[in-house]
Order: sequence, then C-alpha cells, then structure tokens
Amino acid sequence: MKKKNICIVGLGYIGLPTASLLANSGYDVTGVDINAHAVETINRGDIHIVEPDLDAFVRAAVVSKRLRAFTTPQPADIYMICVPTPFHEGGDIPQPNLDYVLAATRSVAPLVKAGDMVILESTSPVGSTRQVADVLEEAGVDLTTVHVAYCPERVLPGKIMVELLENDRVVGGLTPDATRAVADFYRSFVRGEVLETDAPTAEMCKLTENSYRDVNIAFANELSLLCDKADINVWRLIELANRHPRVNILQPGTGVGGHCIAVDPWFIVARDPVNARVIRTAREVNNRKTEWVIEQIKIAVADASAKTGKKPRVACLGLAFKPDIDDLRESPAVHVARTLASEGYDVVAVEPNIESHATFELVALEAALESADVVAILVKHRQFVAQARTSGFGNAVLLDFCGVKH
Repeated sequence: MKKKNICIVGLGYIGLPTASLLANSGYDVTGVDINAHAVETINRGDIHIVEPDLDAFVRAAVVSKRLRAFTTPQPADIYMICVPTPFHEGGDIPQPNLDYVLAATRSVAPLVKAGDMVILESTSPVGSTRQVADVLEEAGVDLTTVHVAYCPERVLPGKIMVELLENDRVVGGLTPDATRAVADFYRSFVRGEVLETDAPTAEMCKLTENSYRDVNIAFANELSLLCDKADINVWRLIELANRHPRVNILQPGTGVGGHCIAVDPWFIVARDPVNARVIRTAREVNNRKTEWVIEQIKIAVADASAKTGKKPRVACLGLAFKPDIDDLRESPAVHVARTLASEGYDVVAVEPNIESHATFELVALEAALESADVVAILVKHRQFVAQARTSGFGNAVLLDFCGVKH
C-alpha cells in the first residue's frame, strides 16, 4: 500500500527532525516554515539548528527527494503541526499563547480533505486539540470525515534523532477512530510503544511530565541556596545523598530553561491556580534561582571593583538553556547575561554552540578568561568541563553555578 504524503508545519527543533525521520522511513514529506532562510538551507541538504546526527538525516532525505521545504503548506494526507506555544507575558500567572498553533491550522485548513489526519505535536494546554478542530470546522472542514489528534514529542535535545524512534508515544484523538488511525501511523515509524488515550489526557500527560521534572529540579535548586548559606558543598552533598537506594536528587544550575520545562507548568497553573500549588511554587523557586545567580555575580563584581579600583569585566560562560546545544529559548543564562548588560555591567559571553548573538559580544573561551575579572559558569558545556580538568579558569573570581569543577 502506498504511503501517505505528509506536510509538517514548523521546521524547528521538533519539526525538522520529525520530517527528516519520516522521509528516511519512506514517506514523501513537505516541510513548511515562514523562515525563508531555513527553507533554503534545508533544500540544500543543510541544517539551521544544532542537533547530533540531524545533518545526515536531512541530507539523505533531500538527496532522495523525499523531503522538500516550502514557505506555504502543500497538499498532503497527514498534516502535523510543530510550532511554538509560548505564553503571554505579564500578569501574575503567564497565560498560554496558541496564536502559532491556530495560525498553522488556518494555513492548512483549505487543503484538508476527507480521510486526512491533522496531528498537533506542539506542547499545548488541555483543550488545544479541540480548538484546532474548531478552526478546521470554521474553515469548512467536515470533522466527521477527518482524524484530529494530539501526540506530543517527548525528546531530549542532543538525543532527538534517537528518542524520536525509541521513546514511547502517547496518542489522543478527539474520537476513538482518530486515536486508532493516528496511533497506527506512529507505529509505522516509531520503535517505542504507542499508547492510546483521548486528547485531553494526552495533552495533560505532556504537561505532567514536564511539571514533574520542574518540581524535581526546583528541589535541587532550593537545596543549592540552603547549602550556600550553610557553607556546604551542594554537589558533594547530593553525591552523598544519592547513595541512598531510594534517593535520586537532580543537579542544580542557573535555573530552568527551554521551551518545555520552563513553560509547560504554567499551562497547568493557568487552568487551575487554586489547586496547582506545588507546581506553581516549583516554577517560582526555579525562577528565583536565576535571580539569585544575578545577585551573586553583582556581589563578586562589587568586591572586584573595590580591590582593583576599576570596572570589572564579567565573562558569562554559556548561553544555551542546557549543555552542548545551541537552543537559547527561555534560557536562564541568557536572562542573566542580558540583565547584567542592561544594567551597565561590562559583559562578554562564551557560547561555543552558536556563531553570533544580537545582544552579546561572543568571544572565545581563552580570550574571555584573559580579560575577565569575574567568570560565571552558567551552562555545563563540555568545553568548560574540559577547561576545568586541564588548565583551569585563570586568576579571575570564579562563580561555578553548574558544578563544572566538582
């Protein structure tokens, strides 16, 4: 039986890996992105984001002519929406922003025909899949003839091409028939188990997974604040505590970033702020950790200024939201560097995974260490770990917020 054609809207950190994987699995895939540069880059067989093995997948998919990129949707049998779902800034509780999801739905609606599937993969608040269906219906699509479902990605940046294949997936349709049809589609290329449920449960499942992780990170970050005040090495403490057979404390850091863990818990809180007390507190603890990092850097700068009589330079090591990737979305490290720079501090940044940044002067690690009076390690990139193990970080005041030296 001939495989269905697929149109993927959004060619970012999830859409492009998914498109290249499907193309290499024998599907004809058209990718859609409003970024014309990204489209041109992909059609050359190159990539515009950093992810291990993605370049080989994209190159093979383009060479085989099974993957083509466009700036507008193309006719297909399966439409997958993989666009950002940020939140609206302002207010006590950030509110979900589904503008990109709904715009993507409107863009494909004129092409959707009887028998097609429309799949939302973007992490979304409960009820989003129903809103997608409502937009389709408003555009004249007969919902009794199409399958609308939700299937969130569950991948770790840096291991996306492996986890897209190996991880279990949760599929929730708006009808039992939609659930079965979409689940069978995922079974055609996923090695992990495909688990069936309804759309609201699938939506809540994704939010639950990331909120669980946020709560656990908050425990580690809160512990780091307590240990700092008690003059205890938090890294050694966690190492010792984790020798208990039923304890597995995560590692503290600059805060929590990325498009999922730093965002998704707010989707739960916004829906039910009265009952989501632990989830909200975890978000506040992790945000507070980032502000604490800024305070510690300011204290170190003031001390250095008092000793030298000059304006100290701060080297911020790392801008990505986690080690060894180029993704800066919701990055606490970016917030730290941007806050310091906006307040007049002399800041240079080292981020080995990107070539340039609109706000910060990017310098090589060696140059940063030569000129800095205060060095703040904000992300545990492998280059910084290697530096700690070899020549160290020079004579500057060192603030290690990620346990690089431990």
